[in-house]
Amino acid sequence: MSMILRWCLILLSMLPLTANAVIQFEIVGGSDAARPIAIVPFAWNGTTATPLQMADIISADLNRSGQFKTLAPADMLEKPTQANQINFKNWRALGIQHVAIGRLLLQDGQYVAEFQLFDVATEKQLLGHRLPAKPDRLVSTSHAIADLIYEAITGTKGAFNTRIAYIEAVSEAGVRKYILQVADSDGRNPRTILKSRQPMMSVAWSPDGRKLVYVSFENRRPEIFLQDVATAAREKLAGFAGINGAPRFSPDGQQLALTLSYGGNPDIYVLNVKTKAVRQLTRNGAIDTEPVWTKDGQDIIFTSGRSGAPQLYQMPVSDGDARAKRITFEGNYNASASLSPDGKSLAFITRDGSGYHVGVLDRARGFLRVLTRGKLDESPSFAPNGAMLLYATEYRGRGVLATVSIDGRVQQRFSSSEGDIREPTWGPFITD
Repeated sequence: MSMILRWCLILLSMLPLTANAVIQFEIVGGSDAARPIAIVPFAWNGTTATPLQMADIISADLNRSGQFKTLAPADMLEKPTQANQINFKNWRALGIQHVAIGRLLLQDGQYVAEFQLFDVATEKQLLGHRLPAKPDRLVSTSHAIADLIYEAITGTKGAFNTRIAYIEAVSEAGVRKYILQVADSDGRNPRTILKSRQPMMSVAWSPDGRKLVYVSFENRRPEIFLQDVATAAREKLAGFAGINGAPRFSPDGQQLALTLSYGGNPDIYVLNVKTKAVRQLTRNGAIDTEPVWTKDGQDIIFTSGRSGAPQLYQMPVSDGDARAKRITFEGNYNASASLSPDGKSLAFITRDGSGYHVGVLDRARGFLRVLTRGKLDESPSFAPNGAMLLYATEYRGRGVLATVSIDGRVQQRFSSSEGDIREPTWGPFITD
């Protein structure tokens, strides 16, 4: 979304809200082409109620990918927990291609999750893993199992055990608050990173997933801060006169591309994270903003109004404006780019007569596919495996999170009961 429209949303976000928000999610679109799979409820060896229905989380993850359609437990003809209990004829009768069984065990005060994945047609085991888990990590372990199943069947690394970040606006005792949140990829387990009475925007992850960079108005003007997710340590990176906006890390994490206007016009600059030295890349009378780096760190894609309306351009970091070229031509509004991890697809917000939607451009073929049909969709962000997109949209008068599979077959909405949610960004793969 363009910088001007973002400032408008900041003003709109100052309208009153009610109490703290609760995130819930629902599938709002499905696919008949998805692979049928069964995730049998896991056995539990404890004497109390099972601490978590892991199969429910695994099933939800696979469903929202658009690649799978899971069988409801009520429709299962059997619920085996051991390999020798599986009657493959029953699963073939239901049209199931793969079946996963599992067990959650309590051993010496620690949990152990065991699971196996089978190909129904060949009756062969495809996967078998035993994963230790701390009591507070059972949800993450469930996401990790979904990742393993997804990769075993599709050949693409799963991205369920990853994190997202977003800005949530709530009202506490009648006071407007803005909260920088980090949550699981499905919206579970939100954790507050920063709370402020002033707006925040333009959140972005560092390449290693350990830090967030964002714009804060806490000093009554836009400034850019860097914050450690684990320790909450933060530092100001940019507080120049005028606009300090739209920060994005370079692939090596050493630089930020950002928009600054201290020279009199909003232009793209590069800032060295360590030394804070800046270098101007664009020198144009129009607004240049929302930079994103290419995978090799050699080029930057950005939004510019130099053609008379917001369009996307690409330029080499070495030469800047001198070699900038326009890369979007369909429609009179294309902004807020997000580049897929492989660099082959470009997601952005495109406008038609019905509103602002998420579109994906096949860069090799030049083909644009519109994936969403909201009236005010914004801030698309690729999953680290490139298979899904996270974005924000309007639902019942509030900003909510949503995802769409890259083929457009499945859409999911994360409904907020109270808060107003914007500026989402999907983090990288978790490496620790």
